[in-house]
Amino acid sequence: MNTRILCVDDEPNILHALRRQLHRFDIATAVGAELGLTTFDAEGPFAVVVSDLRMPGMDGVQFLAKVKQRSPDTVRIMLTGQADLFAASAAVNEGNIFRFLLKPCPSEVLGAALDAALEQSRLVSSERELLEQTLRGAIEVMSEILSLVNPEAFGRASRMRRYVRHMTTQLQLADQWQYEVAAMLSQVGSIAVPPEILSKLHVGLPLTEGERRIYASRGQVGYDLLARIPRLEAVARMVRGQSADSSAQTGEGSGEASALGSRMLRVAAAFDDLIMHGTPFAAAATKMGHSQSYDPALVAALETMVEGESRTEICSLRIADLQPGMVLNADVRTRAGLLLLGKGQEITPSVIARLRGFVGANGVVEPLSVACRRPMPLEEEDTGQLVPAARGKGE
Repeated sequence: MNTRILCVDDEPNILHALRRQLHRFDIATAVGAELGLTTFDAEGPFAVVVSDLRMPGMDGVQFLAKVKQRSPDTVRIMLTGQADLFAASAAVNEGNIFRFLLKPCPSEVLGAALDAALEQSRLVSSERELLEQTLRGAIEVMSEILSLVNPEAFGRASRMRRYVRHMTTQLQLADQWQYEVAAMLSQVGSIAVPPEILSKLHVGLPLTEGERRIYASRGQVGYDLLARIPRLEAVARMVRGQSADSSAQTGEGSGEASALGSRMLRVAAAFDDLIMHGTPFAAAATKMGHSQSYDPALVAALETMVEGESRTEICSLRIADLQPGMVLNADVRTRAGLLLLGKGQEITPSVIARLRGFVGANGVVEPLSVACRRPMPLEEEDTGQLVPAARGKGE
């Protein structure tokens, strides 16, 4: 559990006194708001930040508001000698202050406030862990079950998840889980799309106008399904906004994160269309970069994925040799022609178990074509200039 506390004041003597007064806590200090932000970025994360109000250049309200932008879960406390009702109101409204304390603050009062702040930090972290891990795990199970129903659609969702994961990592977005979940569930509305339409898309055949309208409706169908799940309201709006003609394209009727997520899904879907129609990664990224239809920051983040793709090679492997993290380079079918998994789907333990189950019952066409990490030469690893990218950054 993170128990680190950052204290910021423009008076060094006050910071020295706080260190002595709060010796039982893990305290870091910074003189002034600017140095406070530098320390927060360089030495964080911090569970709690305690700030003075009246500081030259950037006051405590502005400082804590910036802390909130950087780390919404960090608990913020204002410690000031200025008993100003307006300042207190601004601190609460703009910085979302947990406690507003006046100088001189007795040791027992300040210590009790920090204990409460650390407990609040623990509760927030626990809730986030429950949300990000438990909810995501349940959604992964649901997504893989749905992939049994429609391998084409959920093969696409798997590919879009990789693209979105890469963009959120490159942009260092907060709450990255919700964008990845939105990608995982972006095709859930495809259950209402006739299989023949999805099959045409899968092999690159053009759709009629009526078929395009039906396919475009999957965003609203997905929203209607996901909006019923607590804590997935923003994800549901992202899924609904993935259609180019959606109001979410400009953020109308949705929050900033929802609008960004919708734009991200559109970028991922357009990129996937190009790749699946045979366009090389570099050419697809360049083509999208020249278009004004997509968020340029997201396209720029996706372009960095090309470098990671250059570090992969296509391998022919039997099911017994598959490893989690590999990515299918071609559809997987039974010997009778039944599609099991779509191209681009990431290999997971449950995918391997499913394939092994089909080997005995129906037979699977082997070997499978998968994208594998190419081993790096030792001299490149030793220089530190070229190392295999961590999963999610170079896929």
